[in-house]
Amino acid sequence: MIFLPGGTFAMGSRNFYPEEAPVRPVRVDSFWIDTAPVTNRDFARFVAATGHVTAAEIAPDPRDYPGLLPGMDRPGSLVFRKTRGPVDLGNPANWWQFEFGADWRHPGGPDSAIAGLEDHPVVHIAYADAEAYAAWAGKALPTEAEWEYAARGGLDGADYAWGDELAPGGAMLANYWQGLFPFANQRLDGWEGTSPVGSFPANGFGLHDMIGNVWEWTQDWWSEPAASATRRGRSCCAIDNPRGGPMRRSYDPAQPDIRIGRKVLKGGSHLCAPNYCQRYRPAARHPETIDSSTSHIGFRCVIRSAIIS
Repeated sequence: MIFLPGGTFAMGSRNFYPEEAPVRPVRVDSFWIDTAPVTNRDFARFVAATGHVTAAEIAPDPRDYPGLLPGMDRPGSLVFRKTRGPVDLGNPANWWQFEFGADWRHPGGPDSAIAGLEDHPVVHIAYADAEAYAAWAGKALPTEAEWEYAARGGLDGADYAWGDELAPGGAMLANYWQGLFPFANQRLDGWEGTSPVGSFPANGFGLHDMIGNVWEWTQDWWSEPAASATRRGRSCCAIDNPRGGPMRRSYDPAQPDIRIGRKVLKGGSHLCAPNYCQRYRPAARHPETIDSSTSHIGFRCVIRSAIIS
């Protein structure tokens, strides 16, 4: 872990997606943060010690999912499948497939394994799985503000974690999709899917993979920035340690029958591309239901203490 002294930064962006605005001054207290996402090796150690069973390994209860199709009440998770050609980018079902038997041990589907992927980020992790690991490790999940502060690496106000150009001089500084999503990945960064943590340069704080590779869970319930700016005192007009809104405001309005809260994901993933989901940036954010697990969602942890005992 790396210790980050508290500080003030400009949170958000006005240059990309509306849910990232407005840009506002935010102050966070000091904290420690993992230098990289939790890996398969890390998570395997946790499971061996606790016997934890992830959400993807448990059959869904039809009572929690009105309209669940017959036969879908089996353990599984969402796996990305590259398409053969251009598709409607407004329909994620074109590239996401729910596969029975997909889970953290089988990230590419039931016939896959994590042998050789021990240093890749663990995926197919629902929010409760990330929380359980953090509690076992004596840590916590970061707030959205803590995560964004860490991702910026002290480079305040820049579009990307390294400046205002995505690939300066053609340099690949994170694991994201080069080419036309979801069918033509040029792999200029060397990777089709996830990459071993630390494969790309650290940011200004010495943190790896804050951008790209896998999305990361945060503690905050999804809300628009104006609603999430809970003030806990003031520090030179900055919002102190902001948190998301209440769970009830995080529900997906497109699914009124499913009352499942959504948390904020940060950082983008190896599936973010210039022509789709330009969220390989510190300010980018995405709502995700807490029961969701996919082949591109992972996490890292923090400790809100000046000293690790």
